[in-house]
Order: sequence, then C-alpha cells, then structure tokens
Amino acid sequence: MSRGIDYSLGQANVDKVTGIRYGVLPAHEVGSSWYDEAEGNYGEPTCPECESALVSSDDETVPEDHEGDKDYFCAKCTRTFWSDDFGVTSESPLGFHLDDGEVLAHQGGDDSDIFILRSPYFTRAAFCSPCAPGACYLLSPCEDGERAYCFGHEWFEAGKAPYPVYSVATGERVYPKGN
Repeated sequence: MSRGIDYSLGQANVDKVTGIRYGVLPAHEVGSSWYDEAEGNYGEPTCPECESALVSSDDETVPEDHEGDKDYFCAKCTRTFWSDDFGVTSESPLGFHLDDGEVLAHQGGDDSDIFILRSPYFTRAAFCSPCAPGACYLLSPCEDGERAYCFGHEWFEAGKAPYPVYSVATGERVYPKGN
C-alpha cells in the first residue's frame, strides 16, 4: 500500500512534541463507544435577550452587585440568567470532544470522522487525502507508514482494532485481550 503524500509538509496534524501524526477514523468504526465516552459541544451560552455571549456570574469581569446572583451574566444587558433560562444553544451537538487525560479526540458536527490528537497508542498508516493534510487514515494501515495516534482494541465492538496497535510508551505491539 502507498504511504500517500504529506500535503502539510510536516506542519499540520502532527504532535510537535512526539512527532506522532493525528489519526483519522470514521465514527461508525467504533460505534456507540465513541458517543458513550465523548461529550457533545452545544456551543457557548448566549443571552436570550440580545444574543451576546454570557459569562459565568463568578467571572472577575462581573460587577459586584451581580456576582453569584444567577449562573450567567450578560455585560450588554447587565442581566443575570439561570442556565435553564436559555437551555442549550443548539438542538444537536456542534461536535463531540473527549479528553480523559489519556485520549484527546474530536469530531466536528458535520464530519463523520474522529480526529485522535493524543492517545497511549499508535499505529502505522498512510496519509489522508488533502482534506486532512499531515494526518493519517487509520483504515489504511501500512508497515512503512507514519506513526499515528489511534484507539486501542477496547474501543471496538469485537475487541480488536482494524489495524495493528502499538504502545506509545514502549513501542511494543499491543494485542487484543485473549490473544
């Protein structure tokens, strides 16, 4: 299999500290485990009166007479609001995000792909198309491909990733449980 072309010339979609590329994986490959672990991003709270951005009522910019009054403060209207006053800012998530201390991953709302930005695991894969320059497509594993962050075997329904998994810490191959 071809390694593809790094359209970023080593400048994008790569962890500058480790040199490991960001891994790209369609969300349907991991299914419900992604949506069980990731948090939906519904946007920033906005004022139901003037649509300006709201700040937490304990923010240092809130005048003393409004501090802690309710959950959020609007600097333009100088009103405070409970979280329930405006609900979520979008009916469906603008995207999904996971940062559990080990894995950092993101999926945009209109995108079916998950970008894995940090993980204790990597695989070797071919570069993505120009749509994600410098990142690697995890469903295109190749022995001489770039190292790319990936999910471990436990993320997959069958308990086995569709690519070889290696430990970032040791470089050793990690096998599915029971193998």
